Amino acid sequence: MSSGYIRYLLFALVGLAILGFISRSSLPLPERYDSSLLSTKGKGQEPVNTVNTGGTVNTGNTVNTVDTSHQSPAISQPQSLTPSGDRVNATFVTLARNSDVWDIAKSIRQVEDRFNRNYHYDWVFLNDKPFDDTFKKITTSLVSGTTHYGIIPPDHWSYPDWIDRDKAKKVREDMKERKIIYGDSESYRHMCRYESGFFFRHELMLNYEFYWRVEPSIQLFCDISFDPFRYMKENNKKYSFVLSLYEYFDTIPTLWDSVQKFMSASPQHIAEDNSMGFLSDDGGKTYNKCHFWSNFEVGSLEWLRSDAYIDYFNSLDKDGGFFYERWGDAPVHSIAAGLLLKKEEIHFFNEIAYYHVPFTHCPTGEQTRLDLKCHCNPSENFDWKGYSCTSRYFQINDIPKPEGYEKEEN
Repeated sequence: MSSGYIRYLLFALVGLAILGFISRSSLPLPERYDSSLLSTKGKGQEPVNTVNTGGTVNTGNTVNTVDTSHQSPAISQPQSLTPSGDRVNATFVTLARNSDVWDIAKSIRQVEDRFNRNYHYDWVFLNDKPFDDTFKKITTSLVSGTTHYGIIPPDHWSYPDWIDRDKAKKVREDMKERKIIYGDSESYRHMCRYESGFFFRHELMLNYEFYWRVEPSIQLFCDISFDPFRYMKENNKKYSFVLSLYEYFDTIPTLWDSVQKFMSASPQHIAEDNSMGFLSDDGGKTYNKCHFWSNFEVGSLEWLRSDAYIDYFNSLDKDGGFFYERWGDAPVHSIAAGLLLKKEEIHFFNEIAYYHVPFTHCPTGEQTRLDLKCHCNPSENFDWKGYSCTSRYFQINDIPKPEGYEKEEN
């Protein structure tokens, strides 16, 4: 073989080596590919496509099975699931105005980053006025599931025929003088009545079995590594909470009178082994003002649409306390859950870390917080403070409090 031919081969081999090095340097791919980063199209799974009622489309790739191994024993029952597959028939629901768009955008990012990016549940937005294009565009871009926008029917956001509007106006003026929070607000009363008796009957909500209420400007401090909707369904839970506290009595002076009237008229709706001990310290003679803070709640829509709850709401509504006083949806929901449900049908989600001004629920238990990648300060946890009612929930259900609660009592 001639020396010229050998030199030619050497030059060719060196050139190929340099070309390969340059090509690999310009495409720094990892040695091992994470399948969740690659498109699964053509490999037996299709990307998840979600369509917004306003006509826009969100597309997200399928994701890996959710790891539930670091749940605490109290909620370790739900099995891992593929988010694009076995979901519960459920939705998030938010009552908002167009001006709330940036505050609700913050909440959506919290929910999506901590939970829904893995599950792609729908989101229903309700308003007594039409949502504008900006609200729809921003919220659609943030929600990984399908978004729906509904207008509240006028008869659900107005005075019923039996309300004396002059009397209601005088009540608002009096509460303003006494500086009762939201005491002079007419719209706040419509909101409380709507959340108490109508949101679950909106035509958009009729498509679902469970709901998760989300308010503007909330925070979620920990990863949610399981599906709360699925947990509720598989464990026959009808109502759940993360915060509880005492209601401001001047807003509900006759609410318990109305509840007692309902109990006497409809004893068939009162559940055996209910949570009266959470609501009353004397067997039901008086109301101790404890309630679940309803700006966070995951619950059964079928329960809210039941004859028992509808009869309960209608009875209270006829007494006029939403307008003649300032009954909130939190005590209305809480009393209903406490009386119409069995104790075991109400659940406390220690693992869902939540903030809504001014209260924080930070999971009790250091290992739980570490496992769930929490960034809340446990000293700010409201659960075991004197104005919280959560200890009562544990007492009446004979459930041991989470390990470490003593450190958070003061």
